[in-house]
Amino acid sequence: MDPLAWLQPWEFSPVLVMAFLASAWLFVRGRQVHRVGRARQALFWIGWVLLYLSLHTRVDYYAERMFFIHRLQHLVLHHLGPLLVMGAYPGQVMRAGLPPAWRTGLAAARRRPLLRGLETLATHRFLIPFLFVVLVLVWLEPTVQFYSMLDWRIYRFMNWSVVISGLLYWNLILDRRPHPPAVMSAGGRVFSPVFTMVPQMVAGAAIAFTTHDLYPVFELCGRALPSFGALDDQVIGGLIMWVPAGLIESFGLLYALGTLMRLSSRGRLPPSRRRVARQPVGA
Repeated sequence: MDPLAWLQPWEFSPVLVMAFLASAWLFVRGRQVHRVGRARQALFWIGWVLLYLSLHTRVDYYAERMFFIHRLQHLVLHHLGPLLVMGAYPGQVMRAGLPPAWRTGLAAARRRPLLRGLETLATHRFLIPFLFVVLVLVWLEPTVQFYSMLDWRIYRFMNWSVVISGLLYWNLILDRRPHPPAVMSAGGRVFSPVFTMVPQMVAGAAIAFTTHDLYPVFELCGRALPSFGALDDQVIGGLIMWVPAGLIESFGLLYALGTLMRLSSRGRLPPSRRRVARQPVGA
């Protein structure tokens, strides 16, 4: 196959193309206002490219017809791509890339109750980790997986949901500020990947060790790689959830641990409630 043919979208989506072009345009414009180091730029563009390749190229054809490629796709969409993009801390840069009138309008809109409420939900320290796990597990339920692979509308919603939940989750975990202003405490950022990692690893192990075909929809659609049997395909897909996904979340845990140690060494952690309670009133 011509290598350029791999870049052709399996199902063209103008909304997706506009979203990617808009994000790239904002980041490029924002670099002219904020100093962005080469490492941050590399993280953003590598994550940006990986997300696009996983969503809007020939890869999507194989993801619809092989379970383990589908799991590789979601590994990028849910874990690796969002981790790299948010590791570049693009929020402030992209806001700076907005035209001045748009920035003024955004600042005014953020003072309104509706947008403040949406921002609160998008940064909720319990809701976002919960959604991060649930939006992996719910799409693995065999009946849900069956219909999501057959209906293009559900399929696109599934992919967008894991991307957005991934971006929101890593936005919390990779925050390098103390709490507050960070929404999640430094310790919470260390423990959160443990609670989100374990259910996914257990699900991956359960899929890998199951001895019957959980996802006959891939047989129904016609496997893109006929040499792979249903159980072989399923075992590899379960292992992808079990090992690589766990490693990526372990990296997030170690990064958050490094942030905790850095803040502690600089005396920027808030005093514990117990120490505050023990202090005499005159103190």
